[in-house]
Formats: sequence, structure tokens, C-alpha cells
Amino acid sequence: MRRFPVHLAMLLWGVVTALPLLWAVVSSFKTDNAILNDPWSLPTDPQWGNWGRAWTEASIGRYFLNSLIVVGGGLLLTMLLGSLVAYALARYEFRGNRLIYYVFVAAMFFPVFLALVPLFFVVQQLGLLGTYQGLILVYAAYAVPFTVFFLHAFFKTLPTEVAEAAFLDGCSHGAVFFRVMLPMARPGLVAVGIFNFLGLWNQYLLPLVLNPDPDRYVLAQGLAALSVSQGYRSDWSGLFAGLTIAMLPVLIAYVAFQRHIRAGMTAGAVK
Repeated sequence: MRRFPVHLAMLLWGVVTALPLLWAVVSSFKTDNAILNDPWSLPTDPQWGNWGRAWTEASIGRYFLNSLIVVGGGLLLTMLLGSLVAYALARYEFRGNRLIYYVFVAAMFFPVFLALVPLFFVVQQLGLLGTYQGLILVYAAYAVPFTVFFLHAFFKTLPTEVAEAAFLDGCSHGAVFFRVMLPMARPGLVAVGIFNFLGLWNQYLLPLVLNPDPDRYVLAQGLAALSVSQGYRSDWSGLFAGLTIAMLPVLIAYVAFQRHIRAGMTAGAVK
């Protein structure tokens, strides 16, 4: 009974969070007339054509592919650089070690919108404005500080005896990292990878400023443009279908890897 208020609050929070998602999914199978006249009813005749229309006519398919390219490239670069930096800071003692670590931690608290103007000119001078490469580099720079912070504590918990045994067997520092320590850190890598994927997939502010080419819009930009255009055309069913398509990768990733997320967080917290 003492924990009842906590469970009740969690239940209410779950309902408030899940209800809009379920309503969007249900509305994606209804007609525009049913959405406007009876928004809370279940679809009697599911309109599967809404999804196809959103994928082709609303260009959701192109935006989806652009997001896969940008987020996939940014995630790979983030995980590689972040794990290397976190491992070096966690396992090697050198002058300035703590200073570098605290610089990465401080970068997590720096608001992104304050750097948009200088970031725009830097990307423009590099000739990467409106390109996949520019967004991938910016996404990686945006996500690396959190990756270093998360994996630093995780690499600290790994046993040093295993690394010392690998050095005695003739492994180089790179071989110890990629062949010994990185596989041992798999739970932490999966957890931080999912967090980064969720953050980068839903990113809107950075591509809005750095990606003005409509042909290279990511999914968040495409949905915003679709919301404006479909609002005047009254194609609400196509809009909800596009929103559902955008939500599916995030939901699938979280449901598939939720156990790995919990395991990675607890393993990095307890030595």
C-alpha cells in the first residue's frame, strides 16, 4: 500500500504517453471523414491505402531512406569515436585525462541552439551544407559527449587482468581494444547505441538549419513539411500514416533491445 501512489502515478504516466501513439496508429487506418467526425472510434474498414499514399505521394519513403543514411552513418561514427575516447580516458593515466573527460561532460550541458549560427557557417565553408556527410559529422559531434560519458564508467568496471593477459600474449593496444575489451563492453555499447539512435532519429533542429535541400530532407523535416501541406489539403489520414511510419523504427528498436538497455545501465553502475 505504501508503494500504491508510485504505481498509480506510473500507470497514469504510461496512459498519457501511450494514448496519443495509439490514437495516431488507429487514425492512420481511417478516412478523413471518420477522423474529423468520430476521432475516438475504431476503423470499421481499415484504409491500408493511406500508408501507400504517404510512402509514395507524400515522399515519406525518400525521407525515410535519407534518415537511415544519416542516422546510420552518424551512429557508426559516434560509436567508434566515443568508444575509443572513453576507453582511453578510462584505462590510461596521462596528464590532462580528467580535464578532457570533464570537457566532454560539460559539452552535454551546452544548448545546441546556441551553436547553430557558427555551426552553420563552419559547415557551409567546408562545402558540406545540405549533404549527407555534413549531417553525419554534425550528428556524431552532437552524440559523442554522451557516448563518452556513458562508456567511461562502463570501461572502468571491466577487469584489468584480462587486458594484462592479452598484452602478455603479444596483443597490441589496438588489438586489446577491438578483440578483448570491446566485446566485453557489448551490453554498454548496445545501451548507449539505442539511446543515440533514439536521439538522432528524432533530431529536428540540426537538419532544419544544416539541410536546406528538400531532396535530402530527413524524416523529421519531411513530416513537418507534410504537416503544413496536408493541413491545407485536409489529407489527415495520410499525415497520420506518415507519423506512424516515423514512429515504427523507434518503437521496434526500444522493444527489441529494452533488456539490453537495462542490462547495460546496471552493469555500468555496479563494479
